[in-house]
Amino acid sequence: MKVVGIVGSPRSNGNTEYLVRNTLDEISKNGIEVELITLCDKKIDYCTGCDYCKKNNKCHIDDDMVLLTSKVKEADGIIMSSPVYFGDMTGLAKSFIDRLRPLRNIHAFKYKVCGALSCGGFRNGGQESTIASIHDFFLIQGAIIVGDDRPTAHYGCTGVGDTKKDTVGYDTSIYLAHRMCDVLKKINNK
Repeated sequence: MKVVGIVGSPRSNGNTEYLVRNTLDEISKNGIEVELITLCDKKIDYCTGCDYCKKNNKCHIDDDMVLLTSKVKEADGIIMSSPVYFGDMTGLAKSFIDRLRPLRNIHAFKYKVCGALSCGGFRNGGQESTIASIHDFFLIQGAIIVGDDRPTAHYGCTGVGDTKKDTVGYDTSIYLAHRMCDVLKKINNK
């Protein structure tokens, strides 16, 4: 089994990446392979809505999404993350999501376990609406969505400000990892 953690932040080594790394580290402790993918260093052009992918099950744009799409397709689980930008995900995260449209045609997300993570400047600073947007993408793709586990058991991991000092955010990253592992193991009879 493999979980891919996608960092939708335009900044490298920031708060969002820190929490994704925490989540993946915890998942790996359960014997599940993990991979971190940062989007900030990738060339991802915008979807043009040309519908080429509907007819050909792939995008005609030749950029880093060719490799990223195959990594997402091969993963058993996905953690999608984004910092909050005006109450929603970053443009970079949205471009990445839009470009995964070809995977919908082949039902690539049907048994993928997916979770969301978001960081904002303040507690209740748009993290839940950002996570809701990510969940919308997962629902449209037909994925199995998990939130963080007890004791918080909400939408996913939420971080605030300097996430290295945010113990609540850190805890939700661990709870999300536990929930991902539980569901992945159940689905894969492990």
